[in-house]
Amino acid sequence: MTEQPLWRPSPERIASSQLEAFRKAAEAKSGTQLSDTRALHEWSVASRGAFWDLVWERGKVIGHKGNVLLSDDRMPGARFFPEARINFAENLLRGSGDGDAILFWGEDKAKRRLSWNELRALVSRLQQALKAEGVGVGDRVAGMMPNMPETVAVMLAVTSLGAIWSSCSPDFGERGVLDRFGQIEPKLFFCPDGYWYAGKRIDVAPKLGPITAGLPTAKKVVVVDYLGQSREIAASFPHATSFADFISGFEAGELSFERLPFSHPLYILFSSGTTGVPKCIVHSAGGALLQHIKEHQLHCDVKPGDKVFYFTTCGWMMWNWLVSALASEATLVLFDGSPFHPTPAVLFDLADEEGVTLFGTSAKFIDALKKGGVRPRDTHSLSTVRTMTSTGSPLAAESFDFVYDGIKEDIHLASISGGTDIVSCFVLGLPTEPVWRGEIQGPGLGMAIEVWDEDGRPMVAGKGELVCTRAFPCMPVSFWNDADGAKYSSAYFERFDGIWCHGDFAEWTPHGGIIIHGRSDATLNPGGVRIGTAEIYAQVEQIPEVLEAMAIGQDWDDDVRIVLFVRLKDGAVLDDGLKDRIKRQIRSGASPRHVPAKIVAVADIPRTKSGKITELAVRDVVHGRVVKNQEALANPEALELYRGLAELTT
Repeated sequence: MTEQPLWRPSPERIASSQLEAFRKAAEAKSGTQLSDTRALHEWSVASRGAFWDLVWERGKVIGHKGNVLLSDDRMPGARFFPEARINFAENLLRGSGDGDAILFWGEDKAKRRLSWNELRALVSRLQQALKAEGVGVGDRVAGMMPNMPETVAVMLAVTSLGAIWSSCSPDFGERGVLDRFGQIEPKLFFCPDGYWYAGKRIDVAPKLGPITAGLPTAKKVVVVDYLGQSREIAASFPHATSFADFISGFEAGELSFERLPFSHPLYILFSSGTTGVPKCIVHSAGGALLQHIKEHQLHCDVKPGDKVFYFTTCGWMMWNWLVSALASEATLVLFDGSPFHPTPAVLFDLADEEGVTLFGTSAKFIDALKKGGVRPRDTHSLSTVRTMTSTGSPLAAESFDFVYDGIKEDIHLASISGGTDIVSCFVLGLPTEPVWRGEIQGPGLGMAIEVWDEDGRPMVAGKGELVCTRAFPCMPVSFWNDADGAKYSSAYFERFDGIWCHGDFAEWTPHGGIIIHGRSDATLNPGGVRIGTAEIYAQVEQIPEVLEAMAIGQDWDDDVRIVLFVRLKDGAVLDDGLKDRIKRQIRSGASPRHVPAKIVAVADIPRTKSGKITELAVRDVVHGRVVKNQEALANPEALELYRGLAELTT
């Protein structure tokens, strides 16, 4: 039987796609026949200056481009558009009129809409208020905020002035907030009066005292109303005011935009911090803007008037990715709260009611639907949803099957992978190409992606390190407080000199796609054979009793043995029969080398605030090492479940 793709775009869909229009424009610009997407990618890497110039033009970037497109082609050190002058917020606020710019659901507690005119008016008032506080070029403004319209408006006002925005979500603990924002010394700090999660009203006032005391540079704290008590909370703290009072003295007027160099800092994002104080990753206005325009318009086919949704918090880089959809004149669809409250169908209710066209989520959410027997295809229309994107962890082949069987048959499913380090993707979807089971469709345009072996040789088959061999615009400008660039160079260029080593364990497929097998620093090495943890999870999570799993390598008898931790459904017991079924599934679905030496049931699996499981932290606990920064975890108490386990002493 010939292998068939799970989905293939119709000729009409291909012909109307922005990627196809771009391919034809690239042919005209280059004078070269680019017969398909693969040929287009090869041209985009070989002629990066011309490629990014075409992205600028077709993306209708507002600003002065200049004549030089790429100078000093090194990593690190390359400079794209060194003569350009742009403003990020100006490019996102190109829409006008009474059409929706932002739609917001806060669980079942709040629904709001902002038109383009209302968004511009709010940003204008904020811009004036920020100026009155002395915020200007290069200043930092931080927010511990829910995913709500005010957060977007504040970011736009901050960046319109050439200041730098940094955010996290309000579920971060005091230490987690201070470990991040304390390093960058913000001039202002925004926070909510509280938020809703799983139907529970959660106040943030108890932790505001320690946080504001730990941010002495924040001359003003602005409390945004969500629970109806912003003025009451603001009155309890020195130098605090409510959001309403902060902008009350300013009438909406004409917006002004500070145009600055392409490489001017825009965002400071943070590494997860599970191995120490989080690294402060500085991203440029031009790099983020151009990369996001490319990914939205070419890889996701986002068009003016589309409604773009991603389930994310403000502590995950997917929030930064999401809000850039405004630059494509799309409507942002924001959701804050639990994706399972009041029911597991809430996000699909949102998609139907608001007419979402791009539905973005995580691999764990899709797996949870599958495990829970939730089949949106049977209960929802989803007629407007053209594209579903998935990230956060590798999407298992069985989850690909579930999307097409249980969610929607005619949909472009795009598994995507990149990260905070580039505030975007290295590999992602291609709307003009078929979707093959378990595969990311291909490398991003303009990204010189290769898979290398341990000696730095390109591989066409087999598993190795995901690298990028040529410079690209969305590389970080720097790390904050890293004057000589040593931390930056060590993070990405220590393994292979002058080559970006991303830390993913990856493999090319015969279709030209990519499979990510997990983080290479979490790769298992029993008997010297490298095994990606995602390969094990894909098999284990097919077992009905297993909700989720985590694998680590434990040092044992001068080698490494695989230990598998499983969280089971209520009522399930890890007896010898279940252990045997798990091992047989791994043996037949992966290989005998993937079979764990030990299987241990646990009540919880620790994960970061953005939902990623933390194999390295668990490995440290098992080996008796100190986990340096537990504040980075959403559930740090879960680490204690792994300490001193009797099962791991024999």
